[in-house]
Amino acid sequence: MSHVRRCSRTACRQPAVFTLTYVYADSTAVLGPLAAYVEPHCYDLCAVHAERLTAPRGWEVVRLPVETSGGGPGSDDLEALADAVREAARPPARPEPSPGEPVGEGQETLRRGHLRVVKSDRGDQRPPHHPNG
Repeated sequence: MSHVRRCSRTACRQPAVFTLTYVYADSTAVLGPLAAYVEPHCYDLCAVHAERLTAPRGWEVVRLPVETSGGGPGSDDLEALADAVREAARPPARPEPSPGEPVGEGQETLRRGHLRVVKSDRGDQRPPHHPNG
């Protein structure tokens, strides 16, 4: 008996042909070939819902190519999907400051999406005084 996986969307009875994975650390949704196994935190989608997929503002959708001539995803396809998710979740490499390069006020040390961590060379680490408080 062959078990056909169904689309994860509510009330959809169509067979799933894609797997959707979210990489929250990078604000990325990865849509690729149907995974060989049901994975937690992944969603199986039919062709119609995969085509209509949109992401929240500020998120990127990565659509991996799907081979239509085969009888389903191969191990190379699944490894490519897993590698893409891992790569998207990996924090960006920070360049090391060159010797003699000043590290001070306004030096960006880390970036996550639209947020930045800025290093200061000020001696006191107290928050700045707010004139109204």
